[in-house]
Amino acid sequence: MNSEIFERLAKLVKTHRKQAGLSQLELAEYAGVGKTVIFDIEHAKRTVRLDTVVKVLTTLNINIELKGPL
Repeated sequence: MNSEIFERLAKLVKTHRKQAGLSQLELAEYAGVGKTVIFDIEHAKRTVRLDTVVKVLTTLNINIELKGPL
């Protein structure tokens, strides 16, 4: 899978977290996930489950838009 997607997601989450004035631990607590999840997302690791990523994005009020070629 294209690593650019993971890099963009990492930057997006980190930027929004910092703009919200949250530490990784605070974001993890609000999202109901472990602190290592936030670290892994922000370091573009591919091992984080999609439902967990959605929890973090929802907590940061980031909308997900899926597009296809059709």
